[in-house]
Amino acid sequence: MTRVWALRGSRPRVVRQTRYEWLYVIGAVCPQTGQTVGLLSPHINTNIINAFFTQFGQETDPQVHVVVVWDQAGFHTAKDLNVPENVTLVPLPAYSPELNPVENLWHYLRSHYWANRRYDTYDDLRHAAIDAWQKAALDLEIIKSVCHASYTQRIN
Repeated sequence: MTRVWALRGSRPRVVRQTRYEWLYVIGAVCPQTGQTVGLLSPHINTNIINAFFTQFGQETDPQVHVVVVWDQAGFHTAKDLNVPENVTLVPLPAYSPELNPVENLWHYLRSHYWANRRYDTYDDLRHAAIDAWQKAALDLEIIKSVCHASYTQRIN
């Protein structure tokens, strides 16, 4: 049973979706340069975050020290994380997504590409995520604008 708008006294039949498939988009952004690193996964756990860090390490200059600001989700704080040597993790206080620059990217992607859409297959969902990432997250100016945070300004 589900609720739908109908004439008083009528009992319309409707199909209700009860099955979902998930696709996680894991990413990091540099608000100053607009550079991004992203990974898609059908699930999320410490192993996936480690795979992300492996990719991150391959796409990041090892001579540059990187500060990653993120929330304290269980897979972000696990003891068996393999964090690259040139990365420092800075955990955010609980319930403070507004301090995380990448949260603005997720909002942008939802509002411009992902919200209120239905995908017939998982591959359609995956292709939509890839398309949105390529259009927005690979555009340096969009990232610098959307993910700007005054506290991330470079200190000279």
